[in-house]
Amino acid sequence: MKNDIKLSEILSKSDLSDLRRKSNLRAASILAFNWALLIASFVVFIVWPNLVTFILSTLVLAGRQLGLAILLHECAHRSFFQGDRVNDIVGHWLCGSVINTSIYAYRDYHLKHHRHAGTADDPDQVFVEKYPVERASLKRKIIRDISGQTGIRDTLTKLKQFNWRDNHPWAISHGLMILVLSFAGAPWAYLLWWASELFVFPLIVRLRQIGEHGVAEDRHDRSPRMNTGTTLVSWWERLLVAPNYVSYHVEHHQFASIPCYRLPTLHHKLKAGGYFEGYDCIANGYADVLKRAVA
Repeated sequence: MKNDIKLSEILSKSDLSDLRRKSNLRAASILAFNWALLIASFVVFIVWPNLVTFILSTLVLAGRQLGLAILLHECAHRSFFQGDRVNDIVGHWLCGSVINTSIYAYRDYHLKHHRHAGTADDPDQVFVEKYPVERASLKRKIIRDISGQTGIRDTLTKLKQFNWRDNHPWAISHGLMILVLSFAGAPWAYLLWWASELFVFPLIVRLRQIGEHGVAEDRHDRSPRMNTGTTLVSWWERLLVAPNYVSYHVEHHQFASIPCYRLPTLHHKLKAGGYFEGYDCIANGYADVLKRAVA
């Protein structure tokens, strides 16, 4: 039986004020950590170029590509740093540019998702509307992802739509990446980025989409506990699949203004207050998510 507990019974105004508090130090350290892992992925493969380091570096790099996308998302909500201008600049140039995403275009799109979550007008419904799917269908999707079919299709679409006015941050950031790698004597290492983006990144994005809304109890119910899912992850899933607290998605949809680095605290407060009782919105890892994704 689903409970009808009110959020005001669990969280006081003081609790919400503390949870909404933005920390420049926390945000800067998370941003630095993501970039450090991204750089380390290249360094490891350049210093020890072999099949094992190629695979490991590709996996970690793909996780950080998603990591930067998540930080872009935080900046789009202006919930990451103190100050709207800082969020816009960091999100656009240090997160969005390298993954070819404008924070301004993304913000317009993503806020529609929040406004219309649980309705047919949600622009993200198209990504998850067919779940759960037959096991064979899910297998085909995964094969398309890891074989590069999904990544190549999406990249070709972006290149066809390329124009300097909208995409110059991406061109500049990748030009700088090639320049730095050339100075390091390893311009060939640039291919590592595309190995990650074409063959690994699409699968991680799919897992994230399924976990967030694909296995929700009812995607056409307005309650976040019904139209959204949270996934509790292990350390390696945080590293490779669910960076920067992105898997606390029910919590994010309930309070989109709370910074990602405070979502674990929010989760524990909601759980202790009985917020999730009677709802099947919590998955234990992405193996559980995949089980739920199969009809």
